Amino acid sequence: MAGAERALPKARRLPRAVRERQMVDAAVRCFARNGYQAASMDEIAESAGVSKPLVYLYLNSKEELFTAVIRREAQALLGGVAEAVVDRSAPPDERLWAGLMAFFTFAAEHPDSWAVLSRQARTQGEPFAGEAARMRDEITAFVSGLIGEAALEAPGGAGITGRDVDALAQALVGSAESLASWANETPGVTAKEAAATLMNFAWSGLGNLMKSERWSPR
Repeated sequence: MAGAERALPKARRLPRAVRERQMVDAAVRCFARNGYQAASMDEIAESAGVSKPLVYLYLNSKEELFTAVIRREAQALLGGVAEAVVDRSAPPDERLWAGLMAFFTFAAEHPDSWAVLSRQARTQGEPFAGEAARMRDEITAFVSGLIGEAALEAPGGAGITGRDVDALAQALVGSAESLASWANETPGVTAKEAAATLMNFAWSGLGNLMKSERWSPR
């Protein structure tokens, strides 16, 4: 019997990348639901099915684990938006729609990830807020480029300055972030509905600007 027991194969060790992904997946859930301060490494380790020393061995500290969470989820969001708008032959409005759909779909399908990026990362100070700001800057740059392209193609777009484009991009991204959080917290609101709401709101206003029709206070 003893010989038979010795002959049993050892449990296969998972590759480090797989283990690390499990830990970061668990950390996303814990940070989103409990917040950075309240989330514990014990809870993260238990959720990942590993020991706490192994979490520290792979990711060093709670701060580094939270940073890894922010960076991975931000790259996933940015990658989805970039892939959606990659077709430069499409009209600007179609590319903007595709980018908004990718943005709202990510937020809807990964609510814990979105909670970390939109709330937790921004409220914990540096270095976490800086990571969230870099993600926002990249998304804003995408949107700014699309608005700029639309202005170049529009008959009245010559009157739109670079400052106008930057300001519109900031406003649109800020609206998208707020709307995505609201949609996730409001039963029955789909990613497509949220994206369409913002697209209709934004593109109607942009259309007037492209025709040099500006609103001004009386």
